Amino acid sequence: MGDNVYLGDRNGVRTPMQWSPDRNAGFSRADAELLYNPVIVNPNFHYEARNVEAEMRLPTSLLRWVRYLIQVRHELNPILGEGEIRFLDLPNPKVLAYLRSRGSEHLLCVYNLSKSPTAAELSLPEFNGWTPVEALSGTRFPKIGELPYFFTLTPHAFFWFELKGPHEPSD
Repeated sequence: MGDNVYLGDRNGVRTPMQWSPDRNAGFSRADAELLYNPVIVNPNFHYEARNVEAEMRLPTSLLRWVRYLIQVRHELNPILGEGEIRFLDLPNPKVLAYLRSRGSEHLLCVYNLSKSPTAAELSLPEFNGWTPVEALSGTRFPKIGELPYFFTLTPHAFFWFELKGPHEPSD
């Protein structure tokens, strides 16, 4: 939910889990002085506002987003966990791209590692005619052609594309 940069080293992220707005963030009934690390009290991540109980009520909360990412990761586990990996050469050093392949399945992973919007240009001639389908939203992107595949990414954004062959249903 937040970290305490004043605790130093790794202790800054080892603060009590913020379960509820109750005393000690619902983590413990002990006196606050007896906790190994103090609960977060900074204005942005104070346990009375940011806690599991509150996040569960918000459909767009960080907790729900992370749970969804974990769910998609589990669904993609065979290809992410067992698939071969091939890093792609890109003219833009701010973008990391690699292809995971397992049998006839292919997953294209693209990451913007910068704090600025950036463009990516990928050479994917072996996937000419294939359709990238974004794994988190199911959004179909334009088919890959003979020319380099071009798109833009917002700061720190990423895409996981399931590549669907020309004769494969794109869901």
